Amino acid sequence: MARALAEQAFVPDPRRAPAWLEGIGYDAYRDIRFDPAQALWRDTGLPFQAQFFHQGFLFREPVDMYEVDGGVTTAVGYRPEMFDFGPAVADAGTRAAGAGFAGFRLHAPLNRPDYFDEVCAFLGASYFRAVAKGQVYGLSARGLALRTADPRGEEFPRFKTFWMERPAPGADSIVVHALMDGPSAAGAFRFVIRPGEETLIDVTARVFPRVHLDAAGIAPLTSMFQFDAADRAGIDDYRDAVHDSDGLAIHDASGDVSWRALHNPASLQHSTFDGGTPRGFGLMQRKRGFSDYGDAEARYDRRPSLWVEPLDDWGQGRVHLVEIPTADEYQDNIVAFWRPLRPLRAGREHRFDYRLHWTDRHRWNPALARVVRTRIGAAPDGARRVAVDLEGGTALAAAPEPVAQVVADTGHVANVVAHPMPGEGRWRISFEMQPGDADVVEMRARLATADGRPLSENWLYRWTR
Repeated sequence: MARALAEQAFVPDPRRAPAWLEGIGYDAYRDIRFDPAQALWRDTGLPFQAQFFHQGFLFREPVDMYEVDGGVTTAVGYRPEMFDFGPAVADAGTRAAGAGFAGFRLHAPLNRPDYFDEVCAFLGASYFRAVAKGQVYGLSARGLALRTADPRGEEFPRFKTFWMERPAPGADSIVVHALMDGPSAAGAFRFVIRPGEETLIDVTARVFPRVHLDAAGIAPLTSMFQFDAADRAGIDDYRDAVHDSDGLAIHDASGDVSWRALHNPASLQHSTFDGGTPRGFGLMQRKRGFSDYGDAEARYDRRPSLWVEPLDDWGQGRVHLVEIPTADEYQDNIVAFWRPLRPLRAGREHRFDYRLHWTDRHRWNPALARVVRTRIGAAPDGARRVAVDLEGGTALAAAPEPVAQVVADTGHVANVVAHPMPGEGRWRISFEMQPGDADVVEMRARLATADGRPLSENWLYRWTR
């Protein structure tokens, strides 16, 4: 179906929600709630249930939903009676005639055996998100990113049809298929979703471009970073930090491990990282204590990290990071993805298989100490004082005298020190960076042995004036 779509010109879906649904605001849309008593597979004893989102607000195009049982496909029909439209909308059931679904969410006994928690949701363009045990929603994934941070403007292909396979009794996973379409490409996706202490989603992606795609993002992740200890300029907030993710982690093809601390820049920043097909990359939330944030409502300490593990050879390419300025915590401003060096050619099938780990702490190299915190503040004569805290690592624990290695691509680095911190296995790299006239400085630091063997992952940071 995706291949056939790509062989034709793109045709937007002519179906629209009733005008009043397209015109409602955020709060009124949130008041439209699916009736759990009408969930798909409710009262069947099966380990999953599906609920649906209503068309309207930003989600104006309908999504077709199907159940697959024993190879037989049955449409899941929309009825206004499935929803409570809230007190602000009068006679909504009658007025919603002709509307449809905008997406769906899956529920399963994630945190306790007698309650079906929301595990994942597919809503808007090709966006989806998930949680593991004990977590709350944070960052999102997408099926495909096109022209992110490109002056030509970003394109958002969307999942237009879903097929949910009826789960077997006692199954620990569920299979969802999706058909994607957009002006530049169509695609076929298969998701195998396994909730748990670490929720896993195995993605089989087949992309069929209508045109050569020179700015495609594979396995794209979207998150939010407003401020932290390294980045509080102009912030007047009672909380210590506000972010869904605090760093981009990369385990490259050579085995090198890097941590790029995130930043809320004054202007859009686009960074790239070489390395062919990475062993993995992800936007991670490493701070896990309530006191790291101090927000009893948003609970940023319980937001998931999301690690991408390629399951086949994607070829030559780079991991990309886009950081967009934001003045609040309500807009996603961080995007990460992998982009092939060669354009995805029109008229061909392009295959990408990968596993998404929705997790608290994903460990890819336990021998290396991990960056846990970045602090940056003023130093004399216009310099910046930088402190990078690290912990763990079997190699670091066995090393007699770790050495701090710090470099910058411009400006001047001075007073580099490595010293232990209170607490077992904790170290700090501290130094001063004098930017001089530079508006952008790329910094890199790590702990190593005296003969240069790494004891920690690489800390990377782009300082901007």
